[in-house]
Amino acid sequence: MKQEEDFRQLQIEHQALQEELRTTQEQLAMALARIEDQQALQEELRRAQEQLAAALARIEELEKKKTEPPAFVKANVEKPKEKKPRKKRAAEKNGARKREKPTQIQEHLIRTCPICEMGLGGITLARRRQVVELPPPPPVEVIEHRIYKGWCTTCGKWREAPVDLGGQVMGQGRLGVRISSAIAYLRTIMRLPIRQIQAYLSTLHGLQVSIGEIVELLHRIREQTKAQVESLKAEIRASPAIQADETSWREDGINGYIWSVNTPKIRYYEYHHSRSGDVIKELVGESFEGVMGSDFYAGDNKYLGPHQRCWVHLLRDIRDLKKKYPDDADLLTWAKEVKALYRRAVAQACCEPDPSLPADKQAAARRELQHAFEQELWQVCAPYAHTTVPMHTLCERVERFLPELFVFVAVPGVPADNNLAERSVRPLVIARKISGGSRSPKGSETRMALFSLFSTWGAQGQNPFFQCLSLLSQPSC
Repeated sequence: MKQEEDFRQLQIEHQALQEELRTTQEQLAMALARIEDQQALQEELRRAQEQLAAALARIEELEKKKTEPPAFVKANVEKPKEKKPRKKRAAEKNGARKREKPTQIQEHLIRTCPICEMGLGGITLARRRQVVELPPPPPVEVIEHRIYKGWCTTCGKWREAPVDLGGQVMGQGRLGVRISSAIAYLRTIMRLPIRQIQAYLSTLHGLQVSIGEIVELLHRIREQTKAQVESLKAEIRASPAIQADETSWREDGINGYIWSVNTPKIRYYEYHHSRSGDVIKELVGESFEGVMGSDFYAGDNKYLGPHQRCWVHLLRDIRDLKKKYPDDADLLTWAKEVKALYRRAVAQACCEPDPSLPADKQAAARRELQHAFEQELWQVCAPYAHTTVPMHTLCERVERFLPELFVFVAVPGVPADNNLAERSVRPLVIARKISGGSRSPKGSETRMALFSLFSTWGAQGQNPFFQCLSLLSQPSC
């Protein structure tokens, strides 16, 4: 038994020695690997040192060959960076909403602690909160004028007390000028149908008024403001430059057209059954000598005075043509040249001629510049006119209207586009979509007159409602 135990003990010791030997071998292998890595690092370090020494030698060699820079070359001097204070933005540029001026102030004070009911000290304003609200809609104010009369024994006649309601009501109507101005504003600026105006007056103000009374009131306003509308037409005819456009309108279900003639501060509209060019001649008058801006509608050709055609329409047609033929290299090149020429003309139109020259010579210089742009544009378009290429139609349009494309270069203040006229007829287009038009010639005349007045007031930065109220409140009305 003892021999077996000794044998087992020897086996255990033998296994332990083998395990220790294996561990020692692994440690030895790791040490050898580290030694090899260190040798590789030392070799890499040696090569890097050799490259550095070669680079330093090359630098030293170049420094010896270095020459002084010429006298006109300034040395690089690093300027100290000064931190400028941030420029404060102007108050009018701030888009944040400002507090309204309060019409009523309610103060909420606290004098005791809501938890322990002890008195509070150092009471100060913590914050403010504004609630913007409309007052209850006021009912209409009905003012009854009682006019008494008496018998004159000398004259043998009844005599009534004198009363003058001018400035309070128009004619023999019952609706005052404030209600009349509100109805005209809702109809013209807000473009509400008559029935909606009737519902508004009934719901919010308790005023019962018929549709016919509203219509007749609008006609009465047009009659009272007839002189002002005519003055707008006279100002249009005396303007140095105008823009004209037309849009469709229906009168009693029959198609017609609204003609619009505009300046930056005046809007004037008239309804006509015809789209003939004779209408624009009648609108501007025979004595008009200014520049008329328009699109390429053939009816505008009847005007024989200075004429500026809209470049936006031309460029829009060029863009549509590019979308239709996206792979035509000649078309893309031609379109790019035309647009670049237009941009140069716009930039040149903003430049003033030599101020030392007399006014007539300055005008002559502008006309020469206009003709130079016309010739350059025709050189771009001439190779494609009267051919079969996609842009031949637009090139032929340029050929026909060439004297009317660069008038804005020769005449200061004339825009190269017709955007003003396009924007001016837009409210009437919306009104047509809402109401479908008008029902009678009298209704069309009233709509155009009110649109002329209210749109002009808006273009001049005035409040249309208060301007109408001021006009109707004049005693002469």
